[in-house]
Amino acid sequence: MNKRCCIVDDEPLARKGLEDFVAQTPFLEHVVSLSSAIEAIQFLKDNTVDLLFLDIQMPDMTGIELMEALSDPPKVIFTTAHREFALDGFELNVADFLLKPFSYSRFLKAVNKAIASEPPKKAPDHIFIKCDGMLVKVLIDDITYIETAKDYIHIHTTTETYLTLVSLKHIESELPKEKFIRVHRYYLVALAHITKLEGNLLYVADNRITISRTLRNSVYEAVVGNKLIERE
Repeated sequence: MNKRCCIVDDEPLARKGLEDFVAQTPFLEHVVSLSSAIEAIQFLKDNTVDLLFLDIQMPDMTGIELMEALSDPPKVIFTTAHREFALDGFELNVADFLLKPFSYSRFLKAVNKAIASEPPKKAPDHIFIKCDGMLVKVLIDDITYIETAKDYIHIHTTTETYLTLVSLKHIESELPKEKFIRVHRYYLVALAHITKLEGNLLYVADNRITISRTLRNSVYEAVVGNKLIERE
């Protein structure tokens, strides 16, 4: 997913230069350019961005004052012509400090540093599905396997089974890829609940599920991998 960028600088040429650099970077998305910290405060009240390219010396309010005014600022890269502000920036825990004029390679280094410093997002532990006119919470770790039923799917868990109107492809896209594997066009299986493999069958508790011939090798690799212990 592209990183949404906001540029705040009172100099038009500086804004244009950053806009060009953002446009050259495939994983960045330019959202807005603003000419003052006050405009930025108003914008960030109602909008979210991932990266804030922020000049320090600006009329009315400095970039440092802007950072101090934000309760939950995005990742910030300071851009300034004044080296003496670098210490202030790092005390505010900014991602990096770009001294004008700077090259595209230096810009890219700062962006990569900012992205690398982002805390990993916690994976969701549940989903909600529509079932019998209600929204039902289903814990992801309780799902054993999912199978298609015409326009519906059955979501089998350790305790019960839910029927919901959604495609297997769609729910597969919403579940953690490291926890589930497609074994057939009709079946999506939780790796943690697979107990046995036998030919073109796998077992989830007492349920036997057919493995597609075209997927058999990839399923065996995902389930068994290098964990097979056998006599030498």
